[in-house]
Amino acid sequence: MTIEKKQDFQSFDTNVTQQAVSFALSTGFANVPTEALEIAKRCMLDTVGLYVAGLSDEATRIVVSMAASDGGREDSFLLGAGRKQVPAQVAARAFGISAHAHDFDDTQVSHDPNHVYGLLTHPTTAPLSSALSVSQMLGHVDGDRFLAAFNIGFEVSCKISEWLKPEHYLRGHHSSGTVATFGAATTAAWLLELNETEMRHALGLAASMAAGVRCSFGTMAKPWHVGRASENGVLAALMAKRGFTADPDALDGKWGFAAVLANGFSLEKLDQGMGRTWSIVDPGVSIKPYPSGILTHQAMDMVRKLVIDNDVAPENVERIEFFAGDNILNPIRYAVAKNGLQAKFSMAALISMLVLRRSAGLPEFEDDVVCAPAFQNMQKRISTAVDPKINAKGFDLIRSRVVFHLKDGGRLEAEADTRYRGGPLLPMSDSDLEEKFRACCAALDVEAQDRLIASVRAIGQPDGPRRLAKTLAEIPAIV
Repeated sequence: MTIEKKQDFQSFDTNVTQQAVSFALSTGFANVPTEALEIAKRCMLDTVGLYVAGLSDEATRIVVSMAASDGGREDSFLLGAGRKQVPAQVAARAFGISAHAHDFDDTQVSHDPNHVYGLLTHPTTAPLSSALSVSQMLGHVDGDRFLAAFNIGFEVSCKISEWLKPEHYLRGHHSSGTVATFGAATTAAWLLELNETEMRHALGLAASMAAGVRCSFGTMAKPWHVGRASENGVLAALMAKRGFTADPDALDGKWGFAAVLANGFSLEKLDQGMGRTWSIVDPGVSIKPYPSGILTHQAMDMVRKLVIDNDVAPENVERIEFFAGDNILNPIRYAVAKNGLQAKFSMAALISMLVLRRSAGLPEFEDDVVCAPAFQNMQKRISTAVDPKINAKGFDLIRSRVVFHLKDGGRLEAEADTRYRGGPLLPMSDSDLEEKFRACCAALDVEAQDRLIASVRAIGQPDGPRRLAKTLAEIPAIV
């Protein structure tokens, strides 16, 4: 028994907390690769568009309304509340929940063949929300510092996510609610110029606040996870700055974050280090083409192409069979979606909207679309099943196939392209990204959209962060 306990302890005897702190303290703007800075601006443009899109969501409205009512110290403007200012951590909460409200924000990439795809985080939202709120509170953050802080937080959260064992996700944790907390905390701690001891305590506090369970997928609580990750990261850094303490190695050890929530880190990966290769560059980041769970996108592209290429009429569809692995069908869990939130995690709903509307943008996820009789009827014609052959190939890629049985006797089959549209192997062009941004900002006039685009592209200028915050604060209030 003693030997087993010793072996158990040794398997958790890592130094990831120290790696993260040492990396953050030794890294400045000059250390961030030019390619990382350019990709960061693309990720920021995507996420700023989602800040705007999220203001139409009821979950965001509730959070912004409550924050506006609560008030507090005037650190940072409250998204969706005009120029009203609130404590930095509360501002970060609003940013985070709005960006993730439609499940449309970017996703990190992994090349590990044993990786479980869903383990990956939405890496931009938390560190960007943290940087926006803390930089306003400080009032003197220039573009170089803003970009450095964002990239450092992004890197820390991506490496932690990549290094965690797959048990984290398989146990039901939502990585963008757990791991993203460390990204937000690192960004805030770096901007606040925490020393080594303070930064270790900030990560320790973040470990005690990191939370999010996958049973909440398809509800308002899923974007709440990301909002809280953004908020808690900022709060952890602010508390550590004031002298609040926590375990200085909270990511590590027998009772640390990784051991308790994931059965530890994959030890063979830890030598990768942080910042030796930057995750935002290699393996990269994927910008979402659809506002639904990332596990569905290859299948959605497959179905959309099949419908358009064969001019499939909805009234000619007898039934549709969809086959995939457990890595898709377990988290994409609603057999029949009853509202827009559930539709993001329902293959029957996603296939139905592509058959009926040949599109799956923000308008297709409105409740009145999903609840319409024709939509509900189409969902009932769609079945999903686990394909053992797909499962046997592993969970590192998203594999699926579909069979259409038509009323006129026709049969159509297709297999999904495992490349992710929007990812490094099939990236969005700058014009594609701008088109997505403008669709997300459709509630604004073209001039307002242009000002937002220009402010993101100028984020690296000395007054870039202040300009972006000012432009976002000019968005019409929702409360």
